[in-house]
Amino acid sequence: MKERIKKLLDDISSLKAANKDELEALRIKYLSKKGEISSLFNDFRNVANEQKREVGQLLNQLKDAAQTKINELKVSVESNSDAQEAMDLTRTPDPIELGTRHPLSIVKNEIVDIFSRIGFTIAEGPEVEDDWHVFSALNFPPEHPARDMQDTFFITRDPDVLLRTHTSSVQSRVMLNQKPPIRVLCPGRVYRNEAISYRAHCFFHQIEGLYIDKNVSFADLRQALLYFAKEMFGEDTKIRLRPSYFPFTEPSAEMDISCDLCGGKGCAFCKGTGWVEILGCGMVDPNVLENCGIDSKVYTGYAFGLGVERITNLKFKVKDLRMFSENDVRFLDQFKSAY
Repeated sequence: MKERIKKLLDDISSLKAANKDELEALRIKYLSKKGEISSLFNDFRNVANEQKREVGQLLNQLKDAAQTKINELKVSVESNSDAQEAMDLTRTPDPIELGTRHPLSIVKNEIVDIFSRIGFTIAEGPEVEDDWHVFSALNFPPEHPARDMQDTFFITRDPDVLLRTHTSSVQSRVMLNQKPPIRVLCPGRVYRNEAISYRAHCFFHQIEGLYIDKNVSFADLRQALLYFAKEMFGEDTKIRLRPSYFPFTEPSAEMDISCDLCGGKGCAFCKGTGWVEILGCGMVDPNVLENCGIDSKVYTGYAFGLGVERITNLKFKVKDLRMFSENDVRFLDQFKSAY
């Protein structure tokens, strides 16, 4: 009997089942009432008394081994069955290539990540806005050219409803609904009535930043922008601030970075100046603070705004803005290994 038990143990260890029917046949063969293991238990009464203990232990080991093997095969068969049921038989036999993030999304996420390290959080607002949040709250005079139909998309004949021309409208909403200190980034799509060309489009993407607190100075603004430039374009990047004008900041400035192609020596990309403009900035005009219910005698702040397409062009040397919105797979495939 011991030989029969050992032979069955060897047979059980090598059992295989491809489906539920084969598994059930094995269970019946070995573990049913008329199966081979039950037959051995029936013959156990004929074993000599001095061998009963040893043979009994072997029989129990055989039964446990058979049950364990059947359970393992059951798990395997059910797993294969679930996989087959989940198979999409309508799926194309051609391999499906992995996609990639859009280059604008790659750069936007990197910009957001850089400013988040110094305490900026995300704020978002509607793309269809009203005149107050886009213009009036931000100190735009009634005769400002941005209010003309030649520059702005108005939704209806009512000039109060329009597509936002900048994400500064989100800043005005934040200032109206939140008390200082305020430190937010406002990413989003904006719209302007411009002719579409390789260097301009009727829609594009901006990220604007706003920081309002007590004793905020222009030096704080410069330091934040210098940190951003070095993190985005490299440790050797230099910046310069040139006086400018924006209705919602005073004083205002345009920020340039040293050209990373020529190292500031001058080339065709930077038009021989060694510098490339990337954003506008300034101290929040006291009138804007007062319009939004913030005491300008107690609080000061700075704001800045940059175009995501502009930064993407600098980072990836894309020469035609239209490529960002044409969804040409040949163009998008180039960014699979970008990040």
